[in-house]
Amino acid sequence: MTDDVTISGLGAWIALIVTTLLLVALFAIAITALIIVPRNRRPPSALAWLLLIYILPFIGFLLFLTLGSRRLPKRRREQQDEINTYILETTEGMDRVSKDSPWPPWLEPIVELNRNLGAMPLVGGNTAKLYTDYSGSIAAMTAAVRLAERSVHVEFYIMAIDDETEIFFEALADAVHRGVTVRVLYDHVASLRVRGYRRLLNRLDDIGAHHRAMLPLRPWKGQWQRPDLRNHRKFLIVDGSIGFTGSQNLIARHYHRRRRRDGSQLQWEELMVRFAGPIVAGIEALFATDWYSETGELLLRETVIPPEIDPGQGLDAQVVPSGPAFEGENNLRLFNSLVYAAQEQIQICSPYFVPDESMLYAITTAAQSGLDVQLFVSEVGDQTLVFHAQRSYYEELLRAGVRIWLYQSPTVLHAKHFTVDDQVAIIGSSNMDMRSFSLNLEVSVMVRGASIIRELREIEQSYRDNSRELTLDEWLGRPAHMRIFDDLARVTAAVQ
Repeated sequence: MTDDVTISGLGAWIALIVTTLLLVALFAIAITALIIVPRNRRPPSALAWLLLIYILPFIGFLLFLTLGSRRLPKRRREQQDEINTYILETTEGMDRVSKDSPWPPWLEPIVELNRNLGAMPLVGGNTAKLYTDYSGSIAAMTAAVRLAERSVHVEFYIMAIDDETEIFFEALADAVHRGVTVRVLYDHVASLRVRGYRRLLNRLDDIGAHHRAMLPLRPWKGQWQRPDLRNHRKFLIVDGSIGFTGSQNLIARHYHRRRRRDGSQLQWEELMVRFAGPIVAGIEALFATDWYSETGELLLRETVIPPEIDPGQGLDAQVVPSGPAFEGENNLRLFNSLVYAAQEQIQICSPYFVPDESMLYAITTAAQSGLDVQLFVSEVGDQTLVFHAQRSYYEELLRAGVRIWLYQSPTVLHAKHFTVDDQVAIIGSSNMDMRSFSLNLEVSVMVRGASIIRELREIEQSYRDNSRELTLDEWLGRPAHMRIFDDLARVTAAVQ
């Protein structure tokens, strides 16, 4: 009897000690979270993290320790500073910028903002060709590689070998055989998720290309950073004189997705641009940045003097890099500046539109001020949480007067661009979502010139022809459970 009482009393003491330690740990987590979570973080993001930590203290705090820092390792940030200095010292084409009418007075401070954020100047004397046909853009890049004489630099977020991309890899092999130096970069996690990753690596080895995975996640090799910091850039540079960039990855148009229940298969609609002129040096500098970060090898830029372009025909362009290697959110600052500068119209195409509070205010303010603001998004989404987070903003946008066009399923409108008045366009890899603003390495190109604006207007009209316009009445009539899901997804989007 006495032994039973003793054991019972010991068990009670153990339970009391465990409970006390648990309460102390919970209290410590709560206080620590209040101190460190809001530091240098947007209020919505901080609140979302605190909510997660208070609901699931141990899991939430562990996730914060794993995913809470948006900054790349110190060495990578130092390398970015070194590259910025290199860019400033080797830029050509600044004397070709045309400031003749109709140069808008609001553009000069935005150009200076971009220069201060990303070191890239505005350069004139460029030409550009747009590609909306998926296979056509791959064919154009392949043709450029086949004409390479010295170097081919390839960088894509997702890269895969399949029936659509096979011709491109054949061209790379032919280039190496001719003595051309081929360097290839691909995002480690994004490409790893695609079936055939090992085949890709073996093929690049067989070709003789120098290749590296970007932001590799290999803890056993000492390669570690926040897992969802990714390099989302896409470009191809040939001989330092021709540069492609935009939204398209190097993979089949269906992204190897399974067919849906109705038998259809998602297809991606993209926009790529082929540049020639001084702007290519800026794109090349970004490749050099990423190559240096992954290999420690600094590529000396080739001196390529592009031919003079008729001032009435040439485009002014500026590369704007962004990502966690920079102190500020360069793309978000650029986008907001342009939205506030607009005088007549803003046309936005973004597959993942999850704006932060500042961008939401900028866009709704523009619409409420009487500007023609239109947003092109997809009727169907390929990423469930992001898709529903995006939908949670539709009501506020519609009430403000933004026209929303839903591109018809089963196509994912993956193009990323927007135009301001008839003056300026942005084309690149950046979405208008918090991931692209804070976590992804992105590239945006700001372009000024009547010819490219006219082409983009035609592309925007083609989107309308393949879309249906969403009305406020229709949106308010959606099922209540969908509203709840959209709002919950919006909260998860704030956890950055």
